[in-house]
Amino acid sequence: MKSLQDYTTVIRPDNNGTFVAYIPAISGCHAWVQTPDEARVELVYVFEMIQEEYKEQGRSLRKDVELVIANAS
Repeated sequence: MKSLQDYTTVIRPDNNGTFVAYIPAISGCHAWVQTPDEARVELVYVFEMIQEEYKEQGRSLRKDVELVIANAS
């Protein structure tokens, strides 16, 4: 079974003063909260819920994706 550590996690500030945390490889695995620490904690809960849902459906979570970070020029 995969764990959260098997995935690239992104935590970034949002434009409304909150933080968004997400796993790019897993659609719907995201959380919006007030601090980066809260984002990490909430993302663990969301990941576990999605993992359980996939298990009940007999599906496997996707493999991680490689992110490319680039500035527009």
